Amino acid sequence: MTDTLRVAMIGYGFMGAAHSQGWRVAPRFFDLPAEPTMEVVVGRDAAAVAAAADKWGWKESATDWREVIARDDIDIVDIVTPGDSHAEIAIAALDAGKHVLCEKPLANTVAEAEAMTAAAERAAAGGARSMVGFTYRRVPAVALAKQLVADGRIGEVRQVRAAYLQDWLMDAESPMTWRLDKTRAGSGSLGDIGAHAVDLAEHITGLTLSEVSGILDTVVRERPLLGEGIGLSGTASSERGTVTVDDIALFTGRFGGGDGYRPLGIFEATRFATGHKNGLQVEVSGSLGAVSFNLERLNELRFYDATAAGTEQGFRTILVTEHDHPYLAPWWPPGHMLGYEHGFSHQVVDFVEAITRGEQPRPSFADGLHVQRVLDAVERSSLAGSSWLPTVA
Repeated sequence: MTDTLRVAMIGYGFMGAAHSQGWRVAPRFFDLPAEPTMEVVVGRDAAAVAAAADKWGWKESATDWREVIARDDIDIVDIVTPGDSHAEIAIAALDAGKHVLCEKPLANTVAEAEAMTAAAERAAAGGARSMVGFTYRRVPAVALAKQLVADGRIGEVRQVRAAYLQDWLMDAESPMTWRLDKTRAGSGSLGDIGAHAVDLAEHITGLTLSEVSGILDTVVRERPLLGEGIGLSGTASSERGTVTVDDIALFTGRFGGGDGYRPLGIFEATRFATGHKNGLQVEVSGSLGAVSFNLERLNELRFYDATAAGTEQGFRTILVTEHDHPYLAPWWPPGHMLGYEHGFSHQVVDFVEAITRGEQPRPSFADGLHVQRVLDAVERSSLAGSSWLPTVA
């Protein structure tokens, strides 16, 4: 590697840790055309962000993202803040000629996502690239599923089932967080985890949702506020706050357009699926077979070959750890498992390679805008009484 790409990360929460792992590890396992260097992490609390920089391997910390974006020694801006700040930071960084990686969902509203996409298109003319962090695309088993579908192994896609099942809000006394505040998060389970289900369903099939019909609901409408200086594991205060986002999102969708068959999909995103911790599940049924993935078993892909002899039919489990599988060659010997964090290293690989080739990385901001329109249409459908709505207003 002869070139470097100097990275600034804005935000340092849960996603900050995951992205830091990706930036730190990717150049040590993959032969990248340019080396990403971890220059500065930015947060509002000077002491906390300094501690994060030291823990995760950033050279320095800062508290003013505008000053960092203006620096000449920064090439990439990685945004891992809550959704209400994505648009402002991303547009400023793109207008400053920086490459931008932004966590999903792209924004809190369609209007914000449209403005971000316009900024990305302007910046691309000057060579700046942008990408949305739908990291689960980079799980090797998901990449293999997409490859099998693209190669025609399951034939014509006929139906899609996608769900993201979590239960971390089952306790009605779990305290309020920013993820339960619509002004900060944009939406609840729909945007936070439903966005992943939408993106993976489209990514694996190569099809695009064109219509949706859905319903949203909030199970627990008030939760205790955190007391002064009390962390998430501490005791909540006696004051209560109003949950302004959805807990459960259920919707159906139709893929594609034109005169051919337009497959149907069924989607679920919930934080009240008792017993499920991180169950992102996608199953695609076709005329010649099917593929099925569950994130809670992320090294496995289930594949059904309907062309096999009747005595041999049935889902079989592929252990996706071979060096010939997507992303696996630089890692461990076959049979040695990868984990959640490896997708973030693969994300760095794809982003850096696209930048150095001068190509548009995927998923693009335009892809993120499309997902935002799907989420918006689901929410509008729920408000209208579950009517079918096009995904583009």
